[in-house]
Amino acid sequence: MPWDSIELNDGHLIPSIGFGTWKLGNGQAPTDQVEQALSVGFSHIDTAQFYRNESEVGVAIRESGLAREDVFITTKYSGTDGLDIPTSINNSLKNLGVGYVDLYLIHHPRLALPDIPTAWEQMEKLKANGLAKSIGVSNFGVADLEILLASAKIKPAANQILLHPYVFAKQQPVVEFGAKHGIVTEAYSSLIPITQLPGGPLDKPLYDIAGRLGVTPDQVILAWVKSKGAVVVTTSSKKSRLEGYLHAGDLALTPEDVSDLDEAGAKDADGA
Repeated sequence: MPWDSIELNDGHLIPSIGFGTWKLGNGQAPTDQVEQALSVGFSHIDTAQFYRNESEVGVAIRESGLAREDVFITTKYSGTDGLDIPTSINNSLKNLGVGYVDLYLIHHPRLALPDIPTAWEQMEKLKANGLAKSIGVSNFGVADLEILLASAKIKPAANQILLHPYVFAKQQPVVEFGAKHGIVTEAYSSLIPITQLPGGPLDKPLYDIAGRLGVTPDQVILAWVKSKGAVVVTTSSKKSRLEGYLHAGDLALTPEDVSDLDEAGAKDADGA
């Protein structure tokens, strides 16, 4: 299942599909779902301070029996409880029960206080101190990245953004800016066209491609994300669906498939 790892600009490798814990809540349910994801073959778990389930993720990873180096852990600075970046990363590490995370992101540019350059300097320090192997951002636009890069000693390794065909026209500039500067794009909520916006112009090419390839529409969308060079962050409580997501790494969309999905998505670019 070739969801091959992608090399980040600092030389570390990131698995190109990850299991996200947004909206999973806390308690036993997220622990069980993370354990299930690890058991079917996911090796990249994405959480955040704001999700309030880092502890559950940590329990699941420990109970999986996997070695620390075999699980890529992403968490995010969300400004929760008004805590600063140095305090937050240490709390996250304690919650996760690990000595470092593989990727630490600023969850949104508005959380980069008092400003983006100052916040990023704090991120660079925690990388230098070994608390995060790689550092990056989330929901940053081109202007935000330009401000960051103007003073950065270390480039962000990744920018995690909303990405699916209905928002691709809007997000294409930041995807291309990232590619130009060696910043990997991570895609969240890519299945919104199926889960929240069915019946739109994307449906026909999406279901036609799925039918031709003998796969599900959600697998086609994940293959579309992969075609953009982005890392997928997705989730499901169903084991069979997670297995399907992993198998989507085998799909080879044609350039025509990708352009058909792009064009259909652009017809409703403001629909999400």
